[in-house]
Amino acid sequence: MPEFTFRKAIWEDRAVLSRLLELYQYDLSEVWPQTLNAHGEYGFAVDRYLRNPRLAAYLFLADGAYAGFGLVDPDVSLLGNEFWMGQFFVMRRYRRSGLGTLGARHIFEQHRGLWEVGQMPLNHAARAFWRQTIGDYTGGAFVEHELHDERWDGFLQCFDNRIA
Repeated sequence: MPEFTFRKAIWEDRAVLSRLLELYQYDLSEVWPQTLNAHGEYGFAVDRYLRNPRLAAYLFLADGAYAGFGLVDPDVSLLGNEFWMGQFFVMRRYRRSGLGTLGARHIFEQHRGLWEVGQMPLNHAARAFWRQTIGDYTGGAFVEHELHDERWDGFLQCFDNRIA
């Protein structure tokens, strides 16, 4: 079993985070219709997560090798919530190893407040993962919403982790 570590990304991690985001977007291409740009990339505005103090990017490592990431954003869908898990990715090699659950818990512990985590309608694996992970983390104290409007198209699990 690899040793998992987590750390907040810094500006010097920009290239690595950009590459991981390309893998993430490719991985989601079955359920998130996107096209490549003129450079053969999906492209993602990663700079804002590294420059804006209201946003945060976390890197996941397995035995010191990059293995995934999580992005936290205050751009929530439901009024009153504070944190949105903007994107979350675990490389296929490390799925079902516990890395995703540990990474999610690490991020939640860094940001106490009212959370929402969303999944696109066709991303059934992500929905199952988040229901289990958030259910275990909160002892089942979360609410799931299904939205199909300008705010979000899919499912949201919402919870409050201000009380330890």
